Amino acid sequence: MLCQPTIDSLKHLRLFGMAKALQEQLENSELQGLDFTERLGLLVDRERLEQENQKLTTRLRRARLGQNAAFEDLDLKTSRGLDKAFMASLASCAWINSHHNILVTGPTGVGKSYLACALGHKACREGFSVIYHRAGRLFYELGVARGEGRYLRLLKLISQFELLILDDWGLAPLQDENRRDVLEILEERHGRKSTLIAGQTGT
Repeated sequence: MLCQPTIDSLKHLRLFGMAKALQEQLENSELQGLDFTERLGLLVDRERLEQENQKLTTRLRRARLGQNAAFEDLDLKTSRGLDKAFMASLASCAWINSHHNILVTGPTGVGKSYLACALGHKACREGFSVIYHRAGRLFYELGVARGEGRYLRLLKLISQFELLILDDWGLAPLQDENRRDVLEILEERHGRKSTLIAGQTGT
């Protein structure tokens, strides 16, 4: 039986997971011994996994997280005030479903940015849309957008993400324009989307 036309058709339909799985079945004599329903189930499972991985890759690319951080790699043994039970509750991402916000504070070097990015990475894995910005850089981009007439469009774009991460908060004093920007962003997101702010203690 010539299966190459079928594989080509699957690729044409962008069912790349099924195409790869079918090729593997043809090369594995043990899999060829399975009945039709079992083999079809394997093809469908592979395609579902392929699509989920592609969506995750897209979400992570759009998130532009500042660090390659994974929640599972967080060091909860070092004394930094991280309660294991509370961190486990954050890992569930229920706080994003409930549109709650998080404030991460502490002195320089304790891992605030890493924690923020790890939570963003976990949110992406759970299917949420995430965007990461360093506060100073975001204020600069908003200023440029204001001058180019794109300010409202940029605010609307930011408001669409289910989780906004503002990192490096408080490194420099806020100007009046920055305060208005923050008010606009948080007002638009309040009760609808979640925001995580990571900044220095006392800012």
